[in-house]
Amino acid sequence: MPGADVAAFARVRAVVYGRTMPLHPVCLIDIVGLTPRHLGPDTPHLCKLAATGAALPLAGVLPAVTCTAQASLLTGELPSRHGIVANGWLYRDTMEVRFWQQSNRLIQAETLYAAARRLAAARGEHFTCAKLFWWFNQGAPVDWSLTPKPHYGSDGSKAFGIHGTPEGFSEEMEQELGAFPFFSFWGPKAGLPSTEWITLAATQTMLTKRPTLTLVYLPHLDYDLQRFGPDVPGVARCLREVDDCVGLILDAAKQTGATPIVVSEYGLMPVRRTVLLNRALRQSGWLAVRDGPFGEVLDTFNSQAFAVCDHQAAHVYVSEPGLVPRVAETIAALDGVERVLVGAQRAAAGLDHERAGEIVAFSARDAWFAYPYWLDDRRAPDFARTVEIHRKPGYDPMELFLDPHASGVRARAGLRLVQKTLGLRYRMDVIGLDPSPVRGSHGTDPADAMDGPVLIAPQHALAQPGLRMTGVKDLALRCLGLADGRSTA
Repeated sequence: MPGADVAAFARVRAVVYGRTMPLHPVCLIDIVGLTPRHLGPDTPHLCKLAATGAALPLAGVLPAVTCTAQASLLTGELPSRHGIVANGWLYRDTMEVRFWQQSNRLIQAETLYAAARRLAAARGEHFTCAKLFWWFNQGAPVDWSLTPKPHYGSDGSKAFGIHGTPEGFSEEMEQELGAFPFFSFWGPKAGLPSTEWITLAATQTMLTKRPTLTLVYLPHLDYDLQRFGPDVPGVARCLREVDDCVGLILDAAKQTGATPIVVSEYGLMPVRRTVLLNRALRQSGWLAVRDGPFGEVLDTFNSQAFAVCDHQAAHVYVSEPGLVPRVAETIAALDGVERVLVGAQRAAAGLDHERAGEIVAFSARDAWFAYPYWLDDRRAPDFARTVEIHRKPGYDPMELFLDPHASGVRARAGLRLVQKTLGLRYRMDVIGLDPSPVRGSHGTDPADAMDGPVLIAPQHALAQPGLRMTGVKDLALRCLGLADGRSTA
């Protein structure tokens, strides 16, 4: 059809064949750590939303960690298909362990926003998306995005900041709301201010940009529930605080006619013990280190086996296939290890992907895996005592605490901030090496679905009474008016 308006033709064709309906805006809110059990007196806005639709347990994926859960929510697939096997893994081509990568290209399956744009274009409809602090934000095919992204100087210095698209969007938000409170997004001061800022950015974006799909990430519950556990009195305060934030987003959704959907990634479990997989592997002679002026660092090239620990899950990379049974047997014998998956067992868990370890281990529900591989704290690498999410070859929840065993640690933290303000080089060495203060974790499946992830959605959009995390993508497409006929519920 030379010279024809292709979009107009698509709209006419859709009407003729009776398949057209206007797109309906949707706001998908990810409240990390929220469970069905939390819905009650401390969450009135969430309960009111649930009363207008349905609230039900959401069957999660393994491992139950942020990046894997978000990739499954966005793609409707298991890790074996989308490739996000944890928050971090071994990049086998470079033999580097890397955590918290932001590239959208790491997801190896079609995402919700890509599918919605494709389906809308086929109907000649205009679709827009705002992705606010969800992971895998960089390079995502969305119209507006915000994500944490520090600036790194050539002298090793770091300046906090956020990055966004299109150009000028993050500056626009910070001019309107003030600088993003990066210190409250992660680290010992992680808390409510970052979630409040994200909430205001979300409401501002919804009211001024009017996206068809808005993705909002609210991390507040994750912090204290990891620090102190999910069963302490302070949880009620945290629930009220995040519910107040949700209330603001629901008001913006009402003003813009958007359908709100609430999901979470996992529930947290109370923990009382730590499993040190890498120390066991080193004591068995399989893990190698390189010693140097800044402490011992993991030598992935010369290690026969090492673990990338991520909350209650661990990917164990083994250099020789013949060694796998012996390593698996050693890990399985450790106190606090619940399951060890090899071969076809990985496939049954949806984890048979090249990025996964030859062995995947899960802790008992009252335990979690800490990453340390050194045998003497005096030889710990210098980054171990800092908030350093990209250099540590494993997740470290101790970054949520100032070192409880160090005298004058608050004064030292204050001095480091003064050094930072003056533009001097510094190391924020205020994190402890003893993992025992951690009281909450996640990664394995809960004993009771009431303590796992939750879904709050319109009743009419639910294809069946129960839903898996891999079914949320299709649910969101139905709410948008873009169901593509596939169901992974």
